Amino acid sequence: MAEVDAKLSLKERLVKIRSSPKLQNQQQTAVVLNAIEDTLRSQNSEPSPTSYFAALLSLLGQYISQEKGIVNKDVAYSVVYLLDLVTSHVPGPLLRSKFPQILASLAPALTHGDAEAPLLRASIGCLESLLIAQDSQAWAQPQSPSSPRGAMGGLLALALDHRPKVRKRAQEALGDVLRQPPPSPSLDHPAADMCAETALRALQVQAEEASSKKRKHKSKTEPQHEPGLMHALQLVKSVASAENGWPSRKIDSLCEVLLNISRGNSEFLTMAAFEVFEIIFAGVSDPVSSAKLPRLLDSIKELQPSQNDTQLLPPWIAVLSRGYDVSAQVEPDETFAKLPELFNKISGFLASSSHNIRVSASECLISLLHTCVPGTAILEPTIMDDKVLEKMARTLQDLLSVKYQTAWMEVFNVLTSAFEVLRWQSHLLLINVMKAIGDLQSNDSFAGKKEADAVLMAAVKAMGPDNVLQVLPLNLAKPVADQPGRAWMLPLIRDSVSNTRLAHFRSELVPLSQTMFERVMAHGDAAKTMDVKIFETVISQIWACLPGYCQLPLDLTEAFDQDFAELLSNLLYQQPHLRTDICKALQNLVDTNTAIADLEQEEDLIQQGRVTRDAAKANLEHIASFAANMLAVLFNVYSQTLPQNRGNLLQCINAFLSVTPATELMESFQRVATALESAIAEQSAQTQADKQKIQQPKKDSADKMPPMSHTLMDLVITISIYLPRDSFAGLFNMASNIVNKQDDPQLQKKAYKLIPRLAESDIGRQALEERSTELQQLLLNSADKASAPSRRDRLSSIAQIIPFLPASDLHFIPSILSEVVISAKEVNEKARTAAFDLLVLMGERMATGGAVLSSNIPHMPPDAAPVTASLEEYFTMVSAGLAGSTPHMISASITALTRLLYEFRTSLHPATVSDLVQTMDLFLTSANREIVRSVLGFVKVCIISLPSELILPRLETLVPNLVVWSHEHKQHFKAKVKHIFERMIRRFGAELIERYTPETDKKLIANIRKTRERRKRKRDAGPEDDNEDDAEAPVERKKGAFESEFDEAIYGSSDSESGSDISDDDVLGRSVAKGKAAKQSKGGKQYIVEDDAEPLDLLDRRALAQVSSTKPLRNGVLPQKKRKAATDIDGKLVFTDTPTTSGADAMDTDGFTEAGLLASGAEPGDGTLEGGINAYLDAMRGANAVQKGQKGKLKFKQSAGGGKGGDDGEEMEVDAAEFSDARKWSSLGSRGRGGGGEKRGGNVRRGLGIEKQRGESRRPGGGGVRKMGGGFVRGGRGGGGGRGRAGGSSRGGGRGGRGGGRR
Repeated sequence: MAEVDAKLSLKERLVKIRSSPKLQNQQQTAVVLNAIEDTLRSQNSEPSPTSYFAALLSLLGQYISQEKGIVNKDVAYSVVYLLDLVTSHVPGPLLRSKFPQILASLAPALTHGDAEAPLLRASIGCLESLLIAQDSQAWAQPQSPSSPRGAMGGLLALALDHRPKVRKRAQEALGDVLRQPPPSPSLDHPAADMCAETALRALQVQAEEASSKKRKHKSKTEPQHEPGLMHALQLVKSVASAENGWPSRKIDSLCEVLLNISRGNSEFLTMAAFEVFEIIFAGVSDPVSSAKLPRLLDSIKELQPSQNDTQLLPPWIAVLSRGYDVSAQVEPDETFAKLPELFNKISGFLASSSHNIRVSASECLISLLHTCVPGTAILEPTIMDDKVLEKMARTLQDLLSVKYQTAWMEVFNVLTSAFEVLRWQSHLLLINVMKAIGDLQSNDSFAGKKEADAVLMAAVKAMGPDNVLQVLPLNLAKPVADQPGRAWMLPLIRDSVSNTRLAHFRSELVPLSQTMFERVMAHGDAAKTMDVKIFETVISQIWACLPGYCQLPLDLTEAFDQDFAELLSNLLYQQPHLRTDICKALQNLVDTNTAIADLEQEEDLIQQGRVTRDAAKANLEHIASFAANMLAVLFNVYSQTLPQNRGNLLQCINAFLSVTPATELMESFQRVATALESAIAEQSAQTQADKQKIQQPKKDSADKMPPMSHTLMDLVITISIYLPRDSFAGLFNMASNIVNKQDDPQLQKKAYKLIPRLAESDIGRQALEERSTELQQLLLNSADKASAPSRRDRLSSIAQIIPFLPASDLHFIPSILSEVVISAKEVNEKARTAAFDLLVLMGERMATGGAVLSSNIPHMPPDAAPVTASLEEYFTMVSAGLAGSTPHMISASITALTRLLYEFRTSLHPATVSDLVQTMDLFLTSANREIVRSVLGFVKVCIISLPSELILPRLETLVPNLVVWSHEHKQHFKAKVKHIFERMIRRFGAELIERYTPETDKKLIANIRKTRERRKRKRDAGPEDDNEDDAEAPVERKKGAFESEFDEAIYGSSDSESGSDISDDDVLGRSVAKGKAAKQSKGGKQYIVEDDAEPLDLLDRRALAQVSSTKPLRNGVLPQKKRKAATDIDGKLVFTDTPTTSGADAMDTDGFTEAGLLASGAEPGDGTLEGGINAYLDAMRGANAVQKGQKGKLKFKQSAGGGKGGDDGEEMEVDAAEFSDARKWSSLGSRGRGGGGEKRGGNVRRGLGIEKQRGESRRPGGGGVRKMGGGFVRGGRGGGGGRGRAGGSSRGGGRGGRGGGRR
């Protein structure tokens, strides 16, 4: 059979050559093949591999020989190529018997100087097949030009060829030959020694040449490229990757050369040398060749470099680490016995002054710990194992001496791994190490606290917090004078404790919590001091440790008793802030033991934390004895908790329900069900006024408890999945009563959640299948009573019923279809998604076949004939909605058909799809926008997903009907139509679409074409246009923005990676930059405003007032606005001595209107509403804002020099009464600029350079802050004005001499 498969394979390859080759060399190969086959047919020879081989071999001598050379390169290559194909299929005895003759014919092709790479590669393939076929007797012949060993030597020479493809092909052939040795008692291939010796000699020669070149070029810092050395390494790798690896007799010299190569500064050579080591270790990991491993490890240890050799020592340590990793897999016990000696040797390198050596040594120690310590030494250590572990522990303890102080960060990593590996054995071995680390952590001047924390956390996890706290007590309840307090240990225990003794928490931490609580209560109702806050924090940290203690505890049956359960119950009632931790702890008790009890594979006690499967089951039985009482407590606490805080409680309830016995579970359910019926009856008895009072929204509605009926219904749904089968009748009866109630929509919504909840369990699915008929009738009868909030959950319930419909009667689908279709237009997005998914699910159910009994459908005659279920019939049912009486129903039907067409487009009959497209083409002429909007989505799906042969015939009517709506500007119709046209142009071409477009609308096509060309030019320009304004750059749509392909087809913009031309932003005319700013402002960055003199106190209640959404200004100075330089008509720069409005010193008032608004119509700040609010807040709370001082006096901060240079400014106090009078007189002044109207003159100081005006009317108290003369003026007390500047937009003086008003 193997020969038949080989012949078939060869026949297929020859057929491929005969079939119309495209390249010239393939054409020549086909000609040679046809000629050989014609010759074989003329000789009446069967076209077998042997006949092909003989004909090709005789033909080879005509074109390649030692005397003539290569006569015709093309024909010679074709002959050798065909020989390469055929030789592997020739019988082995023929290749062995005719080896000298065959090799003599191939030799000229391999050794000729004019042979090119293609010819050599094909010749190497022939030689590979020839050498693989040789037996042990042939390989035993001495090396000669006509022996297999001689041919192997030629292959080795080609493996170092300078041509990459030839070299690679020869190395592959060499590896294949060595991996297929002839049958013999020896592990290695007969030619493995010869290959290893040749490869090693070549490697040594190349390494010596590289080192001599390095000595000559010592002054050059850059690494020298050594291609010959890389080629030799590749050859060594090919030999080492043989079946049984590198020969054991050559290992010593190879390791020495490889380590010398690794010390160089070339990363490529070092990586290549390491790859060879990796291949050698992988080869000896096999049980057959593992006898070479001890010799290999001894050779590597003998090559230990100098203690301070920074180049060679790190790679040597890495190689040694990998070697012992392999040794631990092959001989775990022997390797573990050698570990202390090796550990001591490697740890000595941690005292090195070189950081690289220290890191390599620490990583090696970590690797030895994880790979060389067997699990039996941890679970059931023998006396010898204890001695080995004690020696390792002494070495680890010595690492904390002063000798290794420079390497303490690396030592901490090693100690962390030691605790992780030794687990509970570390209590006896590393207790002194843990004490030393704890003392270091308590030292304030110690710098490595983070690394020390990691070691202590590993110690807590390994030996348990009880053993750790014996050595490092918290010292909080009764402080000892000479011992430090260790409250910092609580967060470490919280984050690391697990699989420990729960009794320790009860005996040590619970009394400590009570002591701290008593201190808090002793403080009374007075304002909390810092000590009280610390006590409360300690209490929270203590109970935050409980979830870790409850994670697979070792003494659950003894520690978790009635007293502890009562303590937890009281805390759940009385301490709401501890509920999260207690619920998580109770849940961990159940979940961790359930995970162990449900294990199916073989037990691993180290991974299971010494808890067996039987022990876990016993723990669950013990927990089940408390389940009923704990559930009652949890139910009561659940009813007293706000809905947003019930998540952890619900998870804890689920965990306990999973282990509660059936009888107690039924009792709990009966109590909840009875309470629910009473709550519903009580709620029904309320008057309408009471209901409105309860439902009236208040400001604190988020903190308001929901009605008791809602809470109890949540509990019923949670319990339902764990109930036995016989209780489902009452459960369904209760749900049906609530579903038919219309006075409480939220309760009805919760009732609909029951069916999806039951579908999560096998028993629940069986019950749903048995009661499928009753549930169908219930859902159909309650359709008119369903409220809007319950729509999504109702659709989910219907979706659970569809899989259980019998194939003999599918009438439920057409009966409920109208409701599902109309739900596709729901406002709630989740309801719409549920409707779409249900439509697809019903379509899949109809596609499987069956019968629809039309007589059972409501409003159908009793004698209606049954209909065969199919996908086309389902589309017909949905299409019936197109004849609806309201536009809303028609629009919903079109939307539903759009989704179904996209889902089943490949399964529908083409005639059905064509009729559907034709119908939608007619609806496109409708005058109702709601209908047309849905049709546009249908058209878009057709353009994107349907075959061209279905769409092309419809374009003649589709395009004119579509282009009509491009003139409609409401509801983005123009944008949608333009986007569809862009899609059509991309798929069918602009010429075809333009042919069907009316003449008056062809400018739309021209616009799209120009936009495409412009985008194409920008893409072709590439990064050259990166300096352009970001607002003009196309915005790439984020990957994964849509949950399904349908959403992407409907709502996705065309600006995508597949060659988009028009984005939604471009179509709608929105600015990309403004959109980005709006998104950033929507993100809501917040800043903390603090004084330079005093940092912000985050514990202060007033700290929230210092949080601002606007970035605080440094030193209270507004950033100067950049302005363009002043130029004249010719564009030359203009420099004047007088300040102008374009200068940096002038105040920007030209941009304001008479009413004080921005002239551009923009809003203050960054152009958004939030920016305006931030500008107002900055004026009210900024550094220059008016503040109240002592006795109600107002403080104004005046910046010297406009905020540039000098001091930050000085404060000026103004009496509040004077300020009020000033504002009153200011409000009585003129409304125009200048402070006076036609009759009133302003009472301000004249500016510099302005003549004194006579006859100014002075009004007492005319000071204040007002705007005059195109600028702002600050007046003093009484009639004094402020300081000002002359000019058009300066402070003080007016524009054109209007400093004090107009006469």
